[in-house]
Amino acid sequence: MSAGRGIGTKAGAGIGRRHFMGMAAVGVAGGLVGYGVRSQDPRPRGDRRPPGNRHPDARRPLFLGTYTSKEGGGTGIGLGTYDTTSGRITATGVLAGVADPSYLALAPSGRTLYAVDEQEEGGVTALALPPGGAPPKVLGRQPTGGAGPCHLSVHPGGRWLLSANYLSGSVAVHPIDPATGALGERTDLVAHATPPPGPGQDGPHAHQIITSPDGGHVLAVDLGNDTVYTYRLDEHAGRLTQVAYASLRPGAGPRHLTFHPNGAFAYLANEVDNTVVVCGYDRKSGRLTPGAPQSTGTGPGTNFPARILVTHHGRFAYLANRGHNSLTRYAVEAAGARLRLLDTVPVGGDFPREIAFSPDERLLFAANQKSGSVTVFSVDAATGALGRVGEPFAAPMPVCVLPR
Repeated sequence: MSAGRGIGTKAGAGIGRRHFMGMAAVGVAGGLVGYGVRSQDPRPRGDRRPPGNRHPDARRPLFLGTYTSKEGGGTGIGLGTYDTTSGRITATGVLAGVADPSYLALAPSGRTLYAVDEQEEGGVTALALPPGGAPPKVLGRQPTGGAGPCHLSVHPGGRWLLSANYLSGSVAVHPIDPATGALGERTDLVAHATPPPGPGQDGPHAHQIITSPDGGHVLAVDLGNDTVYTYRLDEHAGRLTQVAYASLRPGAGPRHLTFHPNGAFAYLANEVDNTVVVCGYDRKSGRLTPGAPQSTGTGPGTNFPARILVTHHGRFAYLANRGHNSLTRYAVEAAGARLRLLDTVPVGGDFPREIAFSPDERLLFAANQKSGSVTVFSVDAATGALGRVGEPFAAPMPVCVLPR
């Protein structure tokens, strides 16, 4: 569930969603500053992160998704920069005019930003990112045909935007203009009608939609009916055809799926039963095969696992624990087939809704919804250990953080 929605409840009956800190550190309307301060590559010798992610500038752009319709929320998409060495975040403004932009995604080209409008009559918005640090420009909004969209992703070919409607339990497809990045009218809407909802749920609740690493299938994670659906996308018509589905144990509440870089395994964070599952993945059929549930290392009690990340080299995985306010670190073993719990560290905030790597994976950012803050961690390339850097960055109800 998106933070603030009660498990199996309807919008507005959430977990203290109206009791968050309302801070205005991300200022009034403004644009991204320029990134002309150059420095030498700060990575230590022997760091083998992908050379394509190197960037000569010391400061890089960062975007924050938030809620605009809730008390203590923001007024739009937060704009900022971060120092690639220290991780220090600096606010540069807010892009107003996008309602409840709770999740953000970049086009493969890096020239367009997409945001959900997580409202009853849900939508998706495209924003152009001009070169040279000029302010983003809204290109337009399209309805998703569902309620409460909470996740979106861009198909690897860059021609289709995929979105998940949480409240109505459906997934949508929109075409992307290859020249401008603008969105066209929806080409498909698929409702998750079967299997029936899991224990305590009032219906299907689509929470994520992504494409497999080989680009062959689209997978949709539905928290409400404990299912991950696999589709094929017709890249000419923009239509989804279901080809398989995987059932989790009743009441698991799957929320977020992340693939191992080799594409043979994926890791699923289950929000309701506080577990992580290693899944086998068959590239030919698109079938996902869940393994046994594993501990999040947080002990008993309500935890609500949120986002799980895997490093590009596939050696470590990280899980955000909202109830425990911590990050769990796993060693990835057996070519991706096994997760071994290493430790948990305090996140330094309240309710970490989203975590994200910087492009070079030297930094990990955590958006802490209830404390109104973003915390930054250094990531040890050899051990995967996390270390807090600097003080938390204050922001009004951050629910998504997207460093470029």
